Amino acid sequence: MGLGYDGKLFILAFDHRGSFQKKMLGITGTPNAEESRRISDAKKVIFEGFQQAVADGAPKENVGLLVDEQFGGSVPGEARERGFKLAMPVEKSGQNEFDFEYGDAFGEHIENFDPDFSKVLVRYNAEGDAEMNRRQLERLRRLSDWLHERDRKFLFELLVPAEAQQLESVGGDTARYDAELRPDLMRRTIAEIQDAGIEVDVWKIEGVDERSDCEMLATQTRAGGRDGVVCVVLGRGADDDKVDHWLTQAAPVDGFVGFAIGRSIWGDPLKEFIAGSLERESAADQIGRNYLRFVRVYQDAESAVSA
Repeated sequence: MGLGYDGKLFILAFDHRGSFQKKMLGITGTPNAEESRRISDAKKVIFEGFQQAVADGAPKENVGLLVDEQFGGSVPGEARERGFKLAMPVEKSGQNEFDFEYGDAFGEHIENFDPDFSKVLVRYNAEGDAEMNRRQLERLRRLSDWLHERDRKFLFELLVPAEAQQLESVGGDTARYDAELRPDLMRRTIAEIQDAGIEVDVWKIEGVDERSDCEMLATQTRAGGRDGVVCVVLGRGADDDKVDHWLTQAAPVDGFVGFAIGRSIWGDPLKEFIAGSLERESAADQIGRNYLRFVRVYQDAESAVSA
């Protein structure tokens, strides 16, 4: 199996764990059995919305789910049974430093669920803590080697949080950091990860405001003969206008093939469902329509350039 991925990829992401239980359901600490059941049921509503979107025209050959083992319940198995692409996380939730959720047993869990993509979320700044970066690279190289030895695909979610001095250099303005500093820091970080022998099939990266930055990032992900490697845009929980802009910048760029969006799709309707102000079917319907709208935004932006 060659490095990379061939085809479009529109992922509905709901592998959130610690933040999901706390922010969506107000559950702190380790959830008990009943609390875990409630969390899993809320995620099932998202899956129901996803299925509605497919029924309403989302292209089945290009759609996928990113869901976790801890609270995913029956969703991973049902996704595989229905022929949807499945991605599952490998990392511990809510940590600044990447580590394996299941320690040395990570491979057993991957093989048990058999996802199409094994995903990591990694916070890494090339100008950040050098020792922490080194530790992360070692663990990520171990995972990369394990996956590719078994012809499994690696989905890498890269976040590049600002270092204090970087934020200070733009007057403490996070919007300026995102626009002026983050794009090249992402490129440098991707290069460092590649130089460490970590081979990624699909990069899940934060949106950037300029198409030229999308082109720069796609070029870096394919450097050194990695011609099949692709990128998808993540949503960061941003509002529709912001996500739409990121998608329209990325969609026409060779090397970008879709998105992996979560809270921007299901955040509001799921909150209303949990609060009791929205019926389950209506919440799922809204989630499905939100997801399908982003699919069409991406497809329209891609078609507009090629027309």
